[in-house]
Amino acid sequence: MLEISLLSLFLAGLLGGVHCLGMCGGIVTAISLGKSQTAPLWHLLCYNVGRIGSYVCAGALLGGLAQWGLSQAAYQPLQTALFIAANLLLILLGLYLAGLSAAITRIEHLGRPLWRRLQPLTRRYLPVRTARQALLAGAIWGWLPCGLVYTASIAALASGGAGQGALVMLAFGLGTLPNLLLMGLFASKLQQLKQQRPVRLVAGLAVMALGGWHLWLLLTSTG
Repeated sequence: MLEISLLSLFLAGLLGGVHCLGMCGGIVTAISLGKSQTAPLWHLLCYNVGRIGSYVCAGALLGGLAQWGLSQAAYQPLQTALFIAANLLLILLGLYLAGLSAAITRIEHLGRPLWRRLQPLTRRYLPVRTARQALLAGAIWGWLPCGLVYTASIAALASGGAGQGALVMLAFGLGTLPNLLLMGLFASKLQQLKQQRPVRLVAGLAVMALGGWHLWLLLTSTG
């Protein structure tokens, strides 16, 4: 189960790249437009290390809380419920990417109180001039309210252990990495690409298919 979950979360991060470009595109573009030819790429890598590091910490925390708070007997039904919730969120995200529904944005609003407290901290590190600033900015940006991150977080909670939760979020974070690295290198072209209706539609349908496939597997395994 864990291996399938890791692969699925990697694919969710990869297929949800259009959403990542929208959520993190601004800061990634700002980092990539540095004066030096080599520093922006190094800063971009540091930013993503910080961002994924926050995901891993959140996953370890959520998985550890589930392991500590529930007995094995009580955990199985909750794990199933969390699995269903995560994949329903994935389908909602796909609908949003495809331009068919904005319901996922209402769920993203749940994280805004925390983000309002964290966002002012990013001003200390922007504009990014050093690798340390990029790392810390990424660590803060990892807590940005995002439906895709919420989906991975629920999967981490369902993993049942701190180490497993960390691995789930690491797999998800690595899935988001290619899109954001490409965004840093080809910012203007990718911004134009993500606005194209066919691109958003294909990305949305792919994310929806992943969530639907998981639910189908659950249904057939319990039927």
